[in-house]
Amino acid sequence: MADTVLYDVTDGLATVTLNRPDAMNAMNTEAKVALRDILQEAAADPAVRAVLLTATGRAFCVGQDLKEHIGLLAEDRKTGAGHTMNTVREHYNPIVTALAGMPKPVVAGVNGVAAGAGAGFALAADYRVVADTASFNTSFAGVALTADSGMSWTLPRLIGHGRATDLLLFPRSVGAQEAHELGIANKVVPADELADEAAAVARRLAEGPTAAYAAIKESLAFGAGRALAESLEKEDELQVRAGASEDHHRAVEAFVKKEKPVFLGR
Repeated sequence: MADTVLYDVTDGLATVTLNRPDAMNAMNTEAKVALRDILQEAAADPAVRAVLLTATGRAFCVGQDLKEHIGLLAEDRKTGAGHTMNTVREHYNPIVTALAGMPKPVVAGVNGVAAGAGAGFALAADYRVVADTASFNTSFAGVALTADSGMSWTLPRLIGHGRATDLLLFPRSVGAQEAHELGIANKVVPADELADEAAAVARRLAEGPTAAYAAIKESLAFGAGRALAESLEKEDELQVRAGASEDHHRAVEAFVKKEKPVFLGR
């Protein structure tokens, strides 16, 4: 794998680390391809039971690498090809689909500024542990672009349509404490504790009932755009599946014995 994104799997936890610290983890083509492919690998790997997405340096990810982007736009104008914005379809959409649709929980350890697509990646995770020095910024309108990286779907579901509209029309830096108050950050911790706390949360999930977590993610995504009756039918379908899992039977047996269950992820 390219060293723009680091990948490690230990004891069921896949740690995916954005690694362009000198560029504030801006996403050039190499990084986008690496992140997309690594996340898809993690999603398909039965040995992976949870994913931690984090970054090196002082930023989480500032989104598109605009230095590369300027060059690609110039090439498009010269050739008339117009391929530059295909990156949404080819890279950002698969990345967000892998994060949000992964059949296992994803934790974002947000160590610094998350802007544009970087904010979108964090919002596509299931749980965000955020350093008290970190911030979020939608950024898109500031460079005359619309929302991508799933933000038109994730942001209003987290903070409501009105607040999402405000942050998209008038991009600004949202500090960690405000992000927590809005519902963007699940937990805010001192910056020097971020790595340990995010890893601890992710390890706890990696030791949990993976199939049940997958069903929870599926039910939430399904219910986001469905009526109650359809959502109840989906809950029934998923609960039948969860009830047949080995982890459920182990948990019930442990409860009766007043023991802590040991989940196998199946």
